[in-house]
Amino acid sequence: MNEGGSSAVERALQYTAGQKLHGFTVKEVTAVPDLFLTAVKLSHDATGAQYLHAARDDSNNLFSVQFRTTPMDSTGVPHILEHTVLCGSQRFPCRDPFFKMLNRSLSTFMNAFTASDYTMYPFSTQNAKDFQNLLSVYLDAVFFPCLRELDFWQEGWRLEHETPTDPSSRLVFKGVVFNEMKGVFSDNERLYAQHLQNKLLPDHTYSVVSGGEPLAIPDLTWEQLKHFHATHYHPSNARFFTYGDLPLEQHLQQIEEEALSKFERTDPNTAVPPQTHWDKPRVDHVTCRPDALAPDPIKQNTLCMSYLLGDITDTFEAFILSLLSSLMISGPNSPFYKALIEPEIGSDFSSSVGFDGSTRQASFTIGLQGMAEDDTETEQIEALLHKIEIQMKHQSTSFGLALASYIASCWNHDGDPVQLLKISENVSRFRQCLKENPRYLQDKIQHYFKDNAHRLTLTMSPDERFLEKQAEAEEQKLQQKIQNLSDADHKDIYEKGLQLLAAQSMTQDASCLPALKVSDIEPIIPYTPVQPGTAGGVPVQYCEQPTNGMVYFRAMCNLNSLPEDLKIYVPLFCSVITKLGCGELDYRQQAQRIELKTGGMSVSPQIIPDTADLDLYEQGIILSSSCLERNLPDMFQLWSDIFNSPRFDDEQRLRVLVMMSAQELSNGISYSGHMYAMTRAARTLTPTADLQEAFSGMDQVRFMKRIAEMTDLTSVLRKLPRIKRHLLNPENMRCAVNATPQKMSEAAGEVERFIGNIAANRKERKPVRPTVVEVRPLDPQAGSSASRKLISEPHFKPCQMKTYFQLPFNVNFVSECVRAVPFTHTDYASLCILARMMTAKFLHGEIREKGGAYGGGARMGGGGLFSFYSYRDPNSTQTLSAFRGGVEWARAGKFTQQDIDEAKLSVFSAVDAPVAPSDKGLGRFLNGITDEMKQRYRERLFAVTDKNLIDVAGRYLGVGQQTCGVAILGPENESIRKDPSWVVK
Repeated sequence: MNEGGSSAVERALQYTAGQKLHGFTVKEVTAVPDLFLTAVKLSHDATGAQYLHAARDDSNNLFSVQFRTTPMDSTGVPHILEHTVLCGSQRFPCRDPFFKMLNRSLSTFMNAFTASDYTMYPFSTQNAKDFQNLLSVYLDAVFFPCLRELDFWQEGWRLEHETPTDPSSRLVFKGVVFNEMKGVFSDNERLYAQHLQNKLLPDHTYSVVSGGEPLAIPDLTWEQLKHFHATHYHPSNARFFTYGDLPLEQHLQQIEEEALSKFERTDPNTAVPPQTHWDKPRVDHVTCRPDALAPDPIKQNTLCMSYLLGDITDTFEAFILSLLSSLMISGPNSPFYKALIEPEIGSDFSSSVGFDGSTRQASFTIGLQGMAEDDTETEQIEALLHKIEIQMKHQSTSFGLALASYIASCWNHDGDPVQLLKISENVSRFRQCLKENPRYLQDKIQHYFKDNAHRLTLTMSPDERFLEKQAEAEEQKLQQKIQNLSDADHKDIYEKGLQLLAAQSMTQDASCLPALKVSDIEPIIPYTPVQPGTAGGVPVQYCEQPTNGMVYFRAMCNLNSLPEDLKIYVPLFCSVITKLGCGELDYRQQAQRIELKTGGMSVSPQIIPDTADLDLYEQGIILSSSCLERNLPDMFQLWSDIFNSPRFDDEQRLRVLVMMSAQELSNGISYSGHMYAMTRAARTLTPTADLQEAFSGMDQVRFMKRIAEMTDLTSVLRKLPRIKRHLLNPENMRCAVNATPQKMSEAAGEVERFIGNIAANRKERKPVRPTVVEVRPLDPQAGSSASRKLISEPHFKPCQMKTYFQLPFNVNFVSECVRAVPFTHTDYASLCILARMMTAKFLHGEIREKGGAYGGGARMGGGGLFSFYSYRDPNSTQTLSAFRGGVEWARAGKFTQQDIDEAKLSVFSAVDAPVAPSDKGLGRFLNGITDEMKQRYRERLFAVTDKNLIDVAGRYLGVGQQTCGVAILGPENESIRKDPSWVVK
């Protein structure tokens, strides 16, 4: 807490409407007890800029500025502008100040977003000096950017020789946003959502692609970009938001002095008019690429119906509409779920389904079929209101960011953001409406759905030639651009290409940017006290935390006795075990109880590498759930029923869950391709990584696709009770509880009762591999009885392997992994610093700036592996050369002390990322990493020198030093297919 004993929330209540502060006038001051904050609304006298401050006792302070950006074409101007303003500004003219600040600050978040009608620039940090530094950089970037022509070519689009140094190589389109949007347009879900919005709201800015349509991007000129900035990025078109426990006046003074005082008021004229309401429904069709990984290749047609609803600035109406949407589609009890997924019409809701409040008028979309039911049960409404209560109480570490995103759209269209924060006021007003008119929701359904002519039915189906046609259209656009070029233009393009290459290769002088020093970092970590205990012979860790009246429960169960042939089924078991019904409840009633009594219940596979030995690991599953204190007995009753009498009798229900799961996995590859590549590259290096590939890598994706294609799942259903006997066994279990000190003894009593209830499942089962179990106490100092049974693989031999997955993408995900050292090893800290430094000072420039990939870098993982990766990368094997280049660069010592210090700041900012009360003590519970071990690691990080870095680069990453694995996910690749050293899948 702050000096003077008063909290940030109380201090902010002392402001009064009409009060003048640093060029601003206070408009209103509102206490929002629901969210433990005080809202202060201000406006800037000279420019009319709007400002909202949310004072809350949270040290993770956030700043955000957003502009209403309403483009009228699909050239991607707001998106390209978002990229280019981050390429240097008047006070900070160096290239890429954002990426540079990542290493000069302890920020907990830094980014920028382009939505369809606003662009937002948020950052957060726990350090007051850092907040001022970042604020200076952000203000200068958005209000006074350089917007150089070179930056526009790099970030937007350019014509360039395929090999810039070779004028005889062919001309192609290049550019970061151009490549990024090609990636987005090959993602079927994003493509569909984009078409849906463009066609439902065809009158104004929503009819265009704000991120940029790949073929329209090359129509944007540098002049248009600069004009868009001058009109849209102006204080009169801006909304500022700050959050946290730092004093408001300092923020206002800095914003006024560094930016706003230099502007006059303008009329930005960026408002979005309401869409004209249609008098009859419309139907439309679009095509997409076939998805080779779809669980059911025949069911690849998407069919949705979209309704235009009310204006989002009417906050109560918008609250009702989002509530109504949730009632209609959340979970197995909703009318649509029953009508749609269960009869297996679709394998899962399309991702654009549900309520969308991001445009001036909200919309609701449903994968089509059955809109007959309109009775919503009271239990369901109660469950939703309970969910809202939990969302208010659960403290995430990025609460400020969540608030900024939550109010962005409504505020963007001049709605009142403070009204949005008064959640319980909306809830009680809603209860009142229901009391006065029991058919209140049915009347809304009648009005917005049954009688609504503004509805669009959009179908999408795969076209075998989709990618070909895309490539042809791009080629056509390219030829059209090339035809108009004179000889002088050709020469110009070649020279500009070289100029850009030279600029990218130049060492950047970042000295103009503010920076924290390594000495600004806290030397000692705060201690997290935990109390060990036992319940019915099961070890329990209790951790007292300010959880706002929530209780968080976790249990780790190992799977050492599980037969090998069942292992691959573990992730499936985890995803369905809480969704098939239990005890007296069928799966619908179970879903309802979980919604009504808990903040969610989940089970997931857990592979925990040992902190001291790369060939030792713990394998198991982790159960986790949370609830309001008053619902503790109900939450444990639900877990008891899952242990004692889970239901495995509904093949139909399992099929639905399998389809949804397979679809989700298949959709996720284009987002997390780099994760899949890293997991596969690591697979042959350690036993942990091998199991990780089976549980969460491409192996699992292919396994789930196979299961999804089976005509009868009875054989799978029969395996589940076998798995359950091995996993849900108190013999192999340990628990953890986080709650308030006042409730801890009550929680302990409930855990005790729960363990008593499931005692019948306790069996001494022999591990599958008897030689391999090592028992390790969780905390040798604390003398607790908790221990972890680790598996060792005496016969595991690391080996080299190169794997190529051919997938229907037009970009690659490339990874190389090296077997290095575990967490407690003295070299671990040096490798962490090396990875961060290599990423910022070498790989980022090679892979993103020169190579045109969306991202790339290196990371050192707790599993003892050093991994290189690239994300949405136009190149494949040459990226592997860039990885090697990074190692040579480090071995040659081509870095400065400043580079090392920046890497340290960057690593510490991750190490010291805020931990929510719900997660405190979790590292110790799962990995046995105590505060003492963390402190030792911290001291090693501080001590890393240039000699250490050169040394570990050579010893671990030098060619032939350690075993390494390589994996690429990408489009068809001739040269790799012919190369016998690659395994092609």
